[in-house]
Amino acid sequence: MSVTDQAKTKMLAALDHFKIELKSLRTGRASSSMLDHVLIEVYGTQMRIKEVANVTTPEARVLIITPFDPQTAGSICKGIEKANLNLRPILDGNIVRIPVPPMDESVRKEMVKQGKKKAEEAKVSVREIRRKQNEVVRKQKTDGDIAEDQVKKFEKMIQEYTDQYVKEVDDLMHAKEKEIMTV
Repeated sequence: MSVTDQAKTKMLAALDHFKIELKSLRTGRASSSMLDHVLIEVYGTQMRIKEVANVTTPEARVLIITPFDPQTAGSICKGIEKANLNLRPILDGNIVRIPVPPMDESVRKEMVKQGKKKAEEAKVSVREIRRKQNEVVRKQKTDGDIAEDQVKKFEKMIQEYTDQYVKEVDDLMHAKEKEIMTV
């Protein structure tokens, strides 16, 4: 695999990670991905909710969690409360209902701020990949493996990938900001 292919693959992985991070940001609608990073204490260990229950969104502002083992419902409620997501789970028999309150302006701005921070981290990650791959190219030149004109060609391609993925991060963040700020 060439240096440029490695750069592209690593940058794509950074972009995919950013997309996953964006899904966990709260918007005005209920989404099962809001709970993806929530850990709960069951069977003496920490587990993610999706590993022990089904999460559905029957309505725009309600999440329903149906545990595979009905005895874990209480632990799921406690885990969600501990996660500090401003959600109040309601234990209803063996299922957990979570009404998702509408977000006010300050909460929306806070979500956008968190999203922009994640976007900046993704862009830093892409630029770090560029730096490391350019170092690999320069090392190959000093080792005599490639010529000077190839160094310039590889660095140019790596820079093009960097620009492409940074722009994609910005576009995704802009779309998410619009989604969050829509009442």
